[in-house]
Amino acid sequence: MKINNICCIGAGYVGGPTMAIIAQKNPDINVYVVDVNQEKINRWNSSDLENLPVYEPGLAEVVSSVRGKNLFFSTDIDKNIRESEMIFISVNTPTKTYGDGKGMAADLTYVELCARKIAEVSRTDKIIVEKSTLPVKTAAAIKNIVDETGNGVNFQILSNPEFLAEGTAMRDLEVPDRVLIGGEQTESGKKAIELLVEIYSSWVPKSNILTTNLWSSELSKLSANAFLAQRISSVNSLSELCEKTGANIDEVSKAIGMDSRIGSKFLKSSVGFGGSCFQKDILNLVYISKSLGLNEVADYWNQVIIINDHQKRRFGNNILKSLHGTVANKKITFFGWAFKKNTNDSRESAAIYVAKQLLNEKAILQIYDPKVSEKQILSDLKNLNVDMDFINNKKVICLNNPYDAVGDSHAIAILTEWDEFIDYDWKKIFEKMKKPAFIFDGRNILDRESVENVGFVYKGIGN
Repeated sequence: MKINNICCIGAGYVGGPTMAIIAQKNPDINVYVVDVNQEKINRWNSSDLENLPVYEPGLAEVVSSVRGKNLFFSTDIDKNIRESEMIFISVNTPTKTYGDGKGMAADLTYVELCARKIAEVSRTDKIIVEKSTLPVKTAAAIKNIVDETGNGVNFQILSNPEFLAEGTAMRDLEVPDRVLIGGEQTESGKKAIELLVEIYSSWVPKSNILTTNLWSSELSKLSANAFLAQRISSVNSLSELCEKTGANIDEVSKAIGMDSRIGSKFLKSSVGFGGSCFQKDILNLVYISKSLGLNEVADYWNQVIIINDHQKRRFGNNILKSLHGTVANKKITFFGWAFKKNTNDSRESAAIYVAKQLLNEKAILQIYDPKVSEKQILSDLKNLNVDMDFINNKKVICLNNPYDAVGDSHAIAILTEWDEFIDYDWKKIFEKMKKPAFIFDGRNILDRESVENVGFVYKGIGN
């Protein structure tokens, strides 16, 4: 089999950027990204490269260089599955909100639908590549589904989890730490693995491409995210201890990070981790452990989530305490809504949960984020069952200018570490605020002395 055409089902944060790079690095392969969402596909095809569904530094330039040449976006799912030799499944796998495993297990509804669609329309042999983050043994379920058709088509299932950090996804794709490919350890399985290795090796050194069995690949993705999230919760738990003892969390983190056995990454105290992966993957790991009777293992990893939730509540409580125990009808400015800088993704952002806490206390929120739209912000709040009548009564105001967002505000909560926040004219900002003014720097991006020199109070997690 030769790979001439690739189809990726799912035009989101993983599918779009990944396929753009694969197309750029493999000009002899046609890459088709398909999705049922017509509006999303229209935005991928738009001449307005600032309006792509996904914001990632460098993404627009890559898309522009290959779109219409060997990268195509379409809603014609059946045709592109049928004509492709390799099909990536890159759809959402949220945490289940119903039934067995509610609140922990991954919801594989979209993955199963993809498998059934592939089986239904395929007329020639296919390699199916799991790109979505999936529980261990999902490949076996996909294999069972596609083999049920009995139409004589042979399917090979590969696991190729993504290791992208939003905000640096294009660099992560260009220069990956590793590319992980898992497959069946049969002759046909190994041939399928080699075909995918060949695609990646057009720009990734083969020494950085790791091949394993299916189950090791699936579990490695969950485990990697769990380890990273564990480090964040660990340093956040220490930040509270620092506040009680007079220690400085930044100094403690620096001292810990200088140990070569530990390293400095993911040791920065913050209001908590967010994003589409960390919480979901840890909960999935907890569910898998419990289902196998490994209750102590499940409890261990669940504690990472407990600390993260505690850190978000603690941040909101610090705001309440500093404003004399009430924020009712007080204006609180949020700088940042995305879960991290350099992305427009707000999934599981700490800002959402702090906002809910303050809205329940009847605060008025004035929100500014460089990339997240007002539509998305309101949708995030609606999904949390916040009183929409309260919101619609102008208690949540989204603004396009940070200086407008601080007008008559009692406090600023910095909830995303956008670089532009550091360069603001903070004296001008303070002049627009109520007196006394408070800054709650949940991402620890501002220099304490430069803020205090203006004569205002500065408070942040871990300080």
